[in-house]
Order: sequence, then C-alpha cells, then structure tokens
Amino acid sequence: MIFPSDLIKGTLIKRYKRFMADVELGDGTMVTAHCANSGSMLSVNQPGAEVWISRASNPDRKLKFTWELIRIGDTLVGINTALPNKLVSRAIENGTISELSGYAHLRNEVKYGLNSRIDILLEDDEKPSCYVEVKNVTLRRDLTPGAPVEFPDSVTSRGTKHLAELSQMVADGHRAVMVYLVQREDAETFTIARDIDPVYGKALDNAIKSGVEVLCYTCKLSPFDIDVSHQITVIF
Repeated sequence: MIFPSDLIKGTLIKRYKRFMADVELGDGTMVTAHCANSGSMLSVNQPGAEVWISRASNPDRKLKFTWELIRIGDTLVGINTALPNKLVSRAIENGTISELSGYAHLRNEVKYGLNSRIDILLEDDEKPSCYVEVKNVTLRRDLTPGAPVEFPDSVTSRGTKHLAELSQMVADGHRAVMVYLVQREDAETFTIARDIDPVYGKALDNAIKSGVEVLCYTCKLSPFDIDVSHQITVIF
C-alpha cells in the first residue's frame, strides 16, 4: 500500500493528550500532528526519535498532519491504527495471508455480536463465514536479538470483549480468527504482554480453547509504502 502523499520527515518532540504529537520538521518548523493511536505507545513514543508524517488531504481538518512512522533503532514502526484493517484486507485478497484465502466475498466493519463491528467478514456459499478481528502491534520492550513483539501495550477491555464475541461466533458454527498485525520489521516472534493485561491474556487462552484461531503477520515498511510481509511465530 503506497502512502497517498509523500511523507515528511521530522523529529518527535512529544506525544500528548493521546491523539496529538508535536513534531519538528527539518527546517525547524514546529507542527502538531494527529496521532491515530489510542494505546499507550509504550516503546514507540520516544522524544527525539525520527518520525514521518503525512499531510491531510482535507484542507478543513484542524490538524493538517498525521503521524505515520517512527524509527526505533534501525527499524521503522507504523503507529497509525487506521491502517491495519486495510492492510490485512489487501493481504487476504492478494493471497499473502493464505490461511484466509478461498472466500468469495470480503466485507469490512460489519455489525455482529453485542453492538460490535467485526473488522473483516469473509463469506462464501460453500463454507461457514469467517470473522476476522485485527489488532495493531507495535510494542517491543526488549530489543535484544530474538526478543518478541508484544500485545497489548495497555489494558484493553475492548480487546477482551472482542475475544468473547469471536468465541461466540465459533459456538454459533462460524470460523473466527484473531490476526495480530506487526507494523515493524525487527522481530520474528510474538507473545502476549500478560503483565500489562492479565485479563486479556486469560481471555485469549479461553478463546483459543473455544476454537478461535490466532495468526500473526509482520509488515515491510518504508517512508513510501507499507505492506504485509510474512507470518511470524506466536509464543504462548
């Protein structure tokens, strides 16, 4: 997926009020960018880090820029949580996520469960529907070789709710898949940050026992584009 406009390089000054980030551009100009990430952003919000922002296409938008990438060590990390659903949908359609191929129809943001929306619904007349929930992964607290990326980076009652609803879809005779999308290139294993949210960890254990499948894929990133790359190992 090519970014719709050329990204602009800058330096992160600070992230604050969850959805705002001050960035200094190369010419010394200071701008405030929208931070499309409601998590803690633990490990990916260091002041002084290289960041890349996009210019808003809507001239009437209050914040004229959106924070897209940050460089941590030698790797770029995608922090925009508006992208994973699009990236996973595209990866299903082009066969990159082969475990989810073979369905006739793909729809996004479909109502289901108790007043929720499933990220991706795969449908086919010849098989049960497949409910796909997508979570963005950026957390990596240990940068030593071989250390995993982790989810979540903060307590997520919403994520716990989604796991229960996926389990119910399995009970109703459907297929349900939890996809963790890693927007960074520097890890080949994934695990759950149970110390951050033990309730979520237990909910995932129960979901797996109920038949919910778990996949984790990583991305290839540059200041020009981002795409789903390959599957990485899930460690429980």
